[in-house]
Formats: sequence, structure tokens, C-alpha cells
Amino acid sequence: MIVTAWNNGSYHESGAGYGLKINGSDRDKTFDRKWDHVVLDLEKYPKPVIVNINKSSFWGPTCRELIKKEIGIWLLSNGLAPWPKNKPPKLNMNHVSDNRFQIKLKSD
Repeated sequence: MIVTAWNNGSYHESGAGYGLKINGSDRDKTFDRKWDHVVLDLEKYPKPVIVNINKSSFWGPTCRELIKKEIGIWLLSNGLAPWPKNKPPKLNMNHVSDNRFQIKLKSD
């Protein structure tokens, strides 16, 4: 699936305020409401990132973001953030197994 980099409107060198926005139909097909979190394997990042999805904003009709400081650090360290206004990068997100996903730097 294709996901879009997301920012809350504030640039922070710490990585805070960044995440990945999931399409609603992809979320509903691939994510399980029984999961408390997902595990992201970010390409070229040294360790898995655990992201809470047990919150109403993720399951609501508009937000659907996976938000975690480490995602911001990863985007920044790979030159994907900050991005030009209204041009966030698109990334590939592959469902590996259960609640584990792999994120690749470029969408193919």
C-alpha cells in the first residue's frame, strides 16, 4: 500500500510531530482493531518502531496517522522532511505478518 508522510504543521528537528497517513480503505482491510500497536520496520533504520493504534483518532474517518517521533527522525535523516508545501513524500508500506509492517523509502 502507498502511505503519505504527515506532519502536524510544526517542524521539529527532534522528529516530533511526524507520522504516516494511511488510506482509510487500506486501514480497514489491513489493520485489526484488536491490535494495541503496530511494529514498523523502517528501511535503513536500526530498530523496529512500535506505534500505538489503540486510539479513536486512528480509527476515525479523517486522521488515520501512525505518529511517532522515530518516524520523524527517519524521515529527516533520509532527506524526506521537511517537504515542499502540499508535497509530502509517498512511501511503500508492506504488511509482513500480524501487526508488523515494512516501510520502504521510495514508492514503486
